Amino acid sequence: MKAFDIESWERKEQFYFFKTYEDPFFNITSHIEISNLKKYCKQHRLSFSLACLYIALKSANEILEFKLRFKNENVYLYESLDIGSTVLNEQNTFMFCYFTNQDSIFSFDKKGKETIQECKNNGGFTPKESMLNLIHCSIVPWISFSSFKHARKGDEYTKGIPKIVFGKIFEDQQLEKIPLSVEVHHAFMDGYHVSMFFNKIQQFIDAL
Repeated sequence: MKAFDIESWERKEQFYFFKTYEDPFFNITSHIEISNLKKYCKQHRLSFSLACLYIALKSANEILEFKLRFKNENVYLYESLDIGSTVLNEQNTFMFCYFTNQDSIFSFDKKGKETIQECKNNGGFTPKESMLNLIHCSIVPWISFSSFKHARKGDEYTKGIPKIVFGKIFEDQQLEKIPLSVEVHHAFMDGYHVSMFFNKIQQFIDAL
């Protein structure tokens, strides 16, 4: 990570405006068309849920604003992000598993399956709350939601970590889609940057 120069940033005024908000987060939920991704995962025997994590992480790593974080009231830019996600366990509750950024969807799938198995073997609930170079992710495969609200401790604004949630696949005009909720710190980005995130995910899927 490296210190980020706010004073030369084109969003300096917006940053300072939203930085002091009691609740500076905003959330956008939209749909991703995933027919091609499902087909690709089936063809190559990839985990669909891990593929979703991979394309989200790949897209976030291509957008500067998604890699900004607060630390000790200063702003830093992380060179590379990883992703932490909830994973269902045998008791129908969840664990936190952490997946490192990989060069390809195949290496991410291989390493991701190893990580999930390791989490299940350890059987613990070990949130890594001090890690900042993350995207926080949840998967709610039972509901095709149209909005989402996160539980909060109250200190999230001092970090600015984006939170994303994938929902249940549904069919719309013979196309398979999935809801995706994206919640971000408004001091770091606007709706434009979130739309970039959605567009990059869709472009990556379409190009498979």
